[in-house]
Amino acid sequence: MTSHWIETAPGEPRPPLCGGVDVDLAVIGGGVAGLSTAWEAAAAGLSVAVVEAGRIAAGVTGHTTAKLSALHGQAYRNVRAARGRTAARHFAESQTDAVRRVADLCAELGMDSDLERVPAFTYAQSDETVDDVRAEAEAAAEAGLNAELVDSDGTTGPPFPVTTAVRLDDQIQFHPRKYLLGLAGDLVARGGLLFENSRVTGVSEADPCVLTTADGTELRARDIVVATHYPTLDRALLFTRLKPQRELVVTRVIPEAHDPGGMYITQEQRTRSVRTAPYDAGRRLLIVTGEKFTPGAKEVSARRQRLNRWVDEYFPGSEPAAGWAAQDNWPSDHVPFVGPLRPGARHLYVATGFAGWGISGGVMAGRLLTGLLTGDEPAWAGLYDPRRLHPLREAPQLLGNQALVARHFAGDRLPAASASSADDVPPGGGAVVRHGTGHLAVHRDADGKLHRVRARCTHLGCLVRFNDDETAWGCPCHGSRFDVDGNVLQGPATRPLRAADSREP
Repeated sequence: MTSHWIETAPGEPRPPLCGGVDVDLAVIGGGVAGLSTAWEAAAAGLSVAVVEAGRIAAGVTGHTTAKLSALHGQAYRNVRAARGRTAARHFAESQTDAVRRVADLCAELGMDSDLERVPAFTYAQSDETVDDVRAEAEAAAEAGLNAELVDSDGTTGPPFPVTTAVRLDDQIQFHPRKYLLGLAGDLVARGGLLFENSRVTGVSEADPCVLTTADGTELRARDIVVATHYPTLDRALLFTRLKPQRELVVTRVIPEAHDPGGMYITQEQRTRSVRTAPYDAGRRLLIVTGEKFTPGAKEVSARRQRLNRWVDEYFPGSEPAAGWAAQDNWPSDHVPFVGPLRPGARHLYVATGFAGWGISGGVMAGRLLTGLLTGDEPAWAGLYDPRRLHPLREAPQLLGNQALVARHFAGDRLPAASASSADDVPPGGGAVVRHGTGHLAVHRDADGKLHRVRARCTHLGCLVRFNDDETAWGCPCHGSRFDVDGNVLQGPATRPLRAADSREP
């Protein structure tokens, strides 16, 4: 389950946070949004420190498919419907700027990030979705993109069915970790500080602000940006407006002649996203993403089997390489939240809700946040302001999100459990077992050893569920993930699952 990006660009380790650090800007989170913000701020003359819970560019960003495009599935028709035509135009301007910024920085800093210019396609695979794709082509063109509607004659193009598609030329596919490690190296050369394996558990919004890590180490900063994917610090209650979704990634080695020649995505079959990357002489790495699901969903391994069958059907004979999973958060009005964390916040900022397009979104966030910090905000900054609220437009999504959470809060506490006792858990499996008035998350490893922890998520108390594809526990409410011993793999949780009493079954 190791990401190709991490395996092929391990990077040098960075030290944990030490005491006595005082900077203009502290960035919590070392993914694309955090590192882009830190670099842009340092280039603008600010002193900067990045504090990352694990390794930089190894969390959500390290597991992305790294498609860098201003064409985001069916975003433009959704943004126009929810926010209006001006908002759609600002969305196009900001995302196009992000694509251009990455290309410019690769050239300026001399970074070898396997950057390739290719067309991006949002396509319909069946007749049922043709009208949606045509509407997206019209909305994207109206927003200012040089997008065109193309129909397939069935004799050229990718091997999988494409009935019609929106095409946007000159977009980017690249190696995200090579790019971000290069950005991090230049950040350090500019005097920036990078700290790894330092999980932030608290922030005091004072003057200066103070962030505190799990071991009690403190850092002082004039301003703080929370770029942890799902906000680990959420005083604005953004979790009510975000829906976490997870997707599976399958990679195969194919001959260069079988390269589909672009980046493709359809919303059918719970997403099918296709691109390639350089591999070795005469061959390419095929990267296919799909089977979108809510963290904590059952039978994830069956979803991966479906995705593999799809790849087998359209790329027969391809050589299996690796597989992993990616996660992102979908905002309630189709636009990311980037800017001041809440009304009245003077020194606390956030970047989240990129809806599966975190590469361009993260680069955009770096540009926007640095503009806010230096008094040179872009014209499209207001589009992403987290303090916005459109009750009527967001109501269906907000109600749906909270109904799901409420169902887990209430339903998961009823007497039923996914197994009656630990004895029912097979080797390699996991289940939530009721014990007294509580629940245990129980995993039996391949050697038969039981791993038992309390099943209540330490974020807001939902019960976790077992992911049989990744051998991990996931929270269906807000997307936190834990290993079988309860250690945090992904926030918003910052504390591990509680240990079970040794006397418990």
